[in-house]
Amino acid sequence: MAESVDKEVVIEALRTVYDPEIPINLVDLGLIYDVSVNEENNVYVQMTLTFPGCGMGPQIAQQAEWAIQDIDGVEEVEIEMVFDPPWSPDLISEEARSQLGI
Repeated sequence: MAESVDKEVVIEALRTVYDPEIPINLVDLGLIYDVSVNEENNVYVQMTLTFPGCGMGPQIAQQAEWAIQDIDGVEEVEIEMVFDPPWSPDLISEEARSQLGI
């Protein structure tokens, strides 16, 4: 049986994906709402965008999927884009806030 994929490894992989308009990774920007890994090593990510009409949404989701697929043991990846609750700058991590000067 394959070794189970750790949720924290998935989160670290998502830290390698950056918003194209703001030089902050998806996790620190607060765009990742939920990450789960089931017994079959299928990964589910619920994420949002800085605004619903963001034209880069499909590309950002694809980059997130590719980053997760690069993890050893991952079987399938599902990225669900949600807009409720809506993203707000309050979701940005303290580290990212200092990088942005806010």
